[in-house]
Amino acid sequence: MTDGTVETDLRSEFKEAGINQTLHRIYLQVKCNVNILTPYNTITETIYNQVLLVEGVIIGNIPDAYYNLEGLNGDQMMEMIE
Repeated sequence: MTDGTVETDLRSEFKEAGINQTLHRIYLQVKCNVNILTPYNTITETIYNQVLLVEGVIIGNIPDAYYNLEGLNGDQMMEMIE
């Protein structure tokens, strides 16, 4: 790669944001090789950065009921449902 050129890549990320909601983010990842010139030396460095371009919440239908069953075993879940 020639010094001073830039490589870019688009990245997409989905995260849970609540009941039937999803947070969608699109990032631009940037990689650049640069030369830093000093009076006595030339230093070559690679710089990485990530820039958030877009963020949005995708909203689904709201359910009529919601059960948080974390930490319960199968028997406890069946008792709660019945």
